[in-house]
Amino acid sequence: MVDIAARVYNHKWQIDPIVRSLIDTDFYKLLMCQSVFRNKPQTDVTFSLINRSNHIPLANLIDEGELREQLDHIRSLSLSRGESTWLRGNMFYGKRQMFRSDFMEWFENMRLPPYHLERKGDQYELTFEGKWHEVMLWEIPALAVLMELRSRAVLNGMRRFELQVLYARAMTRVWEKIEKLREVDGLGIADFGTRRRHSFLWQDWCVQAMIEGLGPAFTGTSNCLIAMRREVEAIGTNAHELPMVYSALADNDADLAQAPYDVLSDWHEEHDGNLRIILPDTYGTQGFLDHAPDWLAGWTGIRIDSGDPATGADIAIDWWNSRGEDPMQKRVIFSDGLDVGKIRELHSQFAHRTNVSFGWGTLLTNDFRGFVPNDALAPFSLVCKAVSANGRPTVKLSDNPEKAMGPKAEIERYKRVFDVGAQDSIEVIV
Repeated sequence: MVDIAARVYNHKWQIDPIVRSLIDTDFYKLLMCQSVFRNKPQTDVTFSLINRSNHIPLANLIDEGELREQLDHIRSLSLSRGESTWLRGNMFYGKRQMFRSDFMEWFENMRLPPYHLERKGDQYELTFEGKWHEVMLWEIPALAVLMELRSRAVLNGMRRFELQVLYARAMTRVWEKIEKLREVDGLGIADFGTRRRHSFLWQDWCVQAMIEGLGPAFTGTSNCLIAMRREVEAIGTNAHELPMVYSALADNDADLAQAPYDVLSDWHEEHDGNLRIILPDTYGTQGFLDHAPDWLAGWTGIRIDSGDPATGADIAIDWWNSRGEDPMQKRVIFSDGLDVGKIRELHSQFAHRTNVSFGWGTLLTNDFRGFVPNDALAPFSLVCKAVSANGRPTVKLSDNPEKAMGPKAEIERYKRVFDVGAQDSIEVIV
């Protein structure tokens, strides 16, 4: 087991970069990348960093030279032979050769494209422009770098014993959470904490703790590098990025209304079984399901990622019932801002009505709340989103208006096209 406190205290950039591999990313990113590589290879997209917790002055905390050094290092990375062999030959979701040869040949020779970094006041403007299947791979490592540099900035002034006590407290907190989850009969839970983790070493430690503490109830991790090293399942399907870009490419309102279903039609051609998970909230869950084609009701499950999770699950169950599907043969995956109390509550509410599972993110891999003065290590909401496609702005509404993004006029247009009415605001913590 790595002595994380000693590693942090003795940290040297040359031997311990933040992102160690191109597969230090979420599994769904690679699945989506292959889909984009096949279906939209000529689409130009811009991704941009968005700090939704703008009270965190990232440019005051993180040295620009160090940030550039870390980003430049990522641009030097390529797949190792072992990583390529794992992707080509491993079984994912019960399927061998998940990744096609043409995609793997491209990925094996790929280097991430240039970035644009500029300081704006006390924040950084960080953008990536280029072909969609190339720039999309910047999202996860860029977030991981910024989150860990922020952690390092806070930890930099701490001495050895302070660090040892800090990590001992954090480890105890994680283990106490695991002990509470052990009490949940029939639990299925995965690590979804890559993008806003405290550090790579800490996420790896949390996964090892989950493996030992939860046994079969721990279903895997979204992080491909950790999944490979720890020999656990790589978990993930698709994300809001797909419908956001497809929708931006629509030429009129009718095409816009159809775009989220076109995404899943392309996905349907490539994947089956547990990879057929609907993410319905990009433009409002209720409207999406009300207008969904019949074939979509046959998919395996739904992921709830914004709004009130219990309401989202009720909507999904009612929809399956209305389409003649048995909810007990379906899966609901909760993945938005979860911690132990909410996990236990939702499992108790829905385990007898459908198959329930959980993707546990930031409050697994970055819960250092209350451990340092001014709560300077508390997690915050940092995202990196596709903001335009072929020169057109992207829009996300979600089931929580606090997560909406895009130009105001386009947000109103999307609300009209997707018939999104009044929504309840929910505080965005992570």
